[in-house]
Amino acid sequence: MKIVLRLMMISMLFGIFARVSYAQGEAAVPFLLLAPDSRAGGIGESGSGLADNSAAIFWNPAGIAFLTGTEVSITHSNWLPQFNLDLFYDYLTYRQYIEDISGSITASLTYMNFGEFNRTSEVGPEVLGVFRSFDAALTLGYATKLSNDWGIGFNLRLIRSQLSDQPTGEEQGSGVATSVSFDIATMWRPEKFVLPLIDEDIGGKFSVGINLSNLGPKITYIDQAQADPIPTNFRLGFAYKVIDDEFNSLIYTLDFSKLLVSRDSSNSDEFYEALFTAWGDESISNELRDIVTSMGLEYWYGTPGDFLFALRAGFFYEDPDYGNRKFATFGAGIRYDIYGFDFSYLTTSVFEGGENHPLNDTLRFTVLIGWGAVPESTRGLPRGI
Repeated sequence: MKIVLRLMMISMLFGIFARVSYAQGEAAVPFLLLAPDSRAGGIGESGSGLADNSAAIFWNPAGIAFLTGTEVSITHSNWLPQFNLDLFYDYLTYRQYIEDISGSITASLTYMNFGEFNRTSEVGPEVLGVFRSFDAALTLGYATKLSNDWGIGFNLRLIRSQLSDQPTGEEQGSGVATSVSFDIATMWRPEKFVLPLIDEDIGGKFSVGINLSNLGPKITYIDQAQADPIPTNFRLGFAYKVIDDEFNSLIYTLDFSKLLVSRDSSNSDEFYEALFTAWGDESISNELRDIVTSMGLEYWYGTPGDFLFALRAGFFYEDPDYGNRKFATFGAGIRYDIYGFDFSYLTTSVFEGGENHPLNDTLRFTVLIGWGAVPESTRGLPRGI
């Protein structure tokens, strides 16, 4: 029973900020939905249409199909700062273009730390020891181009969740669970596209991406009868370069996302069923309200390959009846030679009653290194690596 209570407690923490917790927690391991990097974190957490750095492993792995060279990055964030708890996550990424396989291999490691907990006896409050709770995921992927304009990407993920370190009483499970999942994504980034009527070629200035992530079996902490679905998610994103001259560029991003989990008070569909049932278990109007919207602007100044400076701003909105998250984001970044640094700031205080929201004042920091890219073979929208 204590394992269940620990699970509920941690789920409640996530429940304050994660869509997956609405209606008593629709899915387990919600850390798989956290926006993991500072760049996208600064543009309202809208990255599936942009997806042109190693963080695309999360947002849309197909975007990496248009990149060359090598990149590594690490992101750190203290999570839910208003709680003053030992909650943090780290995100490490790696991508490498290999000409012999006509694509890129990728890897990422996500680690979410929930802090230390006291282990007590069955009959009283006596402390028997201390254990650390965490969620972690290792992701391996591959991205390649089907044509000059189309890219595809695939990820395979191993998920480890440790809410307790040993069984309690007569419970079958130990509070430790393992599962797997995979992602399928595509990206359209045309070299030439002439808008009808106005006869303007906007090729190379926009992209459209779709990512279907966290497809996989339920995760079990106690027994199979109490297994929980993982947060399968559908994401559709757009990016458009509004301004592009010798020293300046301005990019607009827009994402729509929907959690594809279908469950009631006693049962939940398997992920391959929820791909369809999650779109029709409510009225059409409610299904539309269930879609999360995020958008942002990213401005770059400088010369690619030399020094670049970026400013970012964004907005995230979720319907009040389906999670009620809404916040503004801001960020900045620099690129110098092969090095880069990004940070983002999330605030809810600009909205009524948001001053004490647990997400308020969230900061993310990212350090990255990218080298070996071939400019004429690399097609990303930013003026960065």
